[in-house]
Amino acid sequence: MKPIDIVLRGVAEAVTVGELRQLLAGEKFSAYCGYEPSGKVHFGHALTVSKLIDLQRVGARVTVLLADLHAFLNHKGTLEEIRRIAEYNKHCFIALGLDPKQTNFVLGSSFQLKPEYVLDVLKMATNTTILRARRAMAEIARQIKDPDVAQTIYPLMQSVDIAHLGVDIAVGGIDQRKVHMVAREMLPELGYKKPVCIHVPLLHGLDGEAKMSSSKGNFIAVDDDPAMIKQKVAKAFCPPKIVKDNPVIEYVEYFVLPALGKLSVDRPEKYGGPLEIGDAAELRKIYAAGKLHPADLKTALAESLVKLLAPVREYFDKNPWARLESQNRP
Repeated sequence: MKPIDIVLRGVAEAVTVGELRQLLAGEKFSAYCGYEPSGKVHFGHALTVSKLIDLQRVGARVTVLLADLHAFLNHKGTLEEIRRIAEYNKHCFIALGLDPKQTNFVLGSSFQLKPEYVLDVLKMATNTTILRARRAMAEIARQIKDPDVAQTIYPLMQSVDIAHLGVDIAVGGIDQRKVHMVAREMLPELGYKKPVCIHVPLLHGLDGEAKMSSSKGNFIAVDDDPAMIKQKVAKAFCPPKIVKDNPVIEYVEYFVLPALGKLSVDRPEKYGGPLEIGDAAELRKIYAAGKLHPADLKTALAESLVKLLAPVREYFDKNPWARLESQNRP
């Protein structure tokens, strides 16, 4: 595959594709994604991590921002709790395949309290309305109905992060789009370049809700054991013949097929016999036609995920001190 095809596969959008092509044609470029350390690392995180891995494959220098101050502003715990979880998150990302030798893991508070950073946030605040800041934060704020001042600062900090990390590409879920558009518009006014933005789709939670979230408990953690993975998938929302907003279909499309190249369905002859599905379009067609039962699809997904996430479990077996339970110790 061409580098541009590797970077664009599975994304919801790139802003802009032309600017992205220019970066890929150059000798050096960099990318980042920021994560609030707030609990278990799940598939929603893994989707952006896989895109960072794609960017590493085509030559990008990758930075992972462990956004402890952002998590604090978004009411995700005390700074001490958040920083413990950040260490666990870092190990999850390495276990998922990010090369620790080629990845710069940065704790937000290591640079976000410096005077020059704070001054840039204040400068941006003078040119940003409360309404726009609230809109930018609307999809990712914990207190959406009655946001506090801290949560209007959040998107301004996220924009300034891009500048002070010195990166060319910002990666995030499509829910980050409004924040990234603030960055593209406002950073040049502060004397910085505007970033290229790559947005991946938002995955539905296991319960069919519009977003997978650790706070809702509707997720599969990347370090779940096989029994837990099978239990969660078995209970997942997966209506017969319905493809749209079906989380089981999504997990096959965005994780199993790209990583394993196929979905293997092992079923008795009386139910159609073994089946191999090689791409998402084929899966949707077969499922919508009722030729694949939800129970068989779930079983195939669970077995594939157990295989796919084996390296993560092996990593934590070798490094038990890196588990979340260890990071949360008193």
